[in-house]
Amino acid sequence: MKKHIAYYFIFSFFTLVSGLQAQQADAKTLLDKVSKTMTSYSNMSIEFSSSLTNEEAGILEGDEPPIKGDIIISGEKYLLNYLGTTFLFNGKNLVVINHDEKEININEGDFDNEDGFIYPSKLFSFYKEGYTYKLGAKKTIKGKKIQFIDLTPIDSESEIVQVQLAIDIKANHIYQLIQLGANAAKTTLTITDFKSNQKLLPTTFTLNKAEYLKKNYSID
Repeated sequence: MKKHIAYYFIFSFFTLVSGLQAQQADAKTLLDKVSKTMTSYSNMSIEFSSSLTNEEAGILEGDEPPIKGDIIISGEKYLLNYLGTTFLFNGKNLVVINHDEKEININEGDFDNEDGFIYPSKLFSFYKEGYTYKLGAKKTIKGKKIQFIDLTPIDSESEIVQVQLAIDIKANHIYQLIQLGANAAKTTLTITDFKSNQKLLPTTFTLNKAEYLKKNYSID
């Protein structure tokens, strides 16, 4: 009897491990498809909305209206407008334009990734290092078949507890990104409009210093 119980637990353990490995393989296959599809475009123009909840801090879903933003991505270059600030990365330098304060800061390199947060230039490749992942729920949202993938940072001290990517299965596009922070904050970013291979001006990712100096912006 004891031998049968031992065999049962051994079988159950290996079945569980095999199932987890299969889920990770399926999740990686889907993530790779999405990455391949979205990086195949010469550029992407995306409008999005974001919301923040933190029950511990008393910020509940629906307390505040979603915050809108937009971004143009071409390779590692991007032009992001969000919360009254423009972030312009030309592949070498990151320009942060604070329109409220009329201040411009020019920094060498992109955002510092040590805090674990996901930045625009890494949106389609961040999962390749530092995360484990598995298939999550499958839902139909606004007529789209959406597959969720749950990603967990390997670093136990990461500022991120979990990332959930919602994938539009038909288009192989990211529909939504949900980021759960160690401080109990939940940030949800939803893509509301998507265009690819748009005709961009050669100066799209270039800072026009003269234009901003005329408007009395300070440049550091």
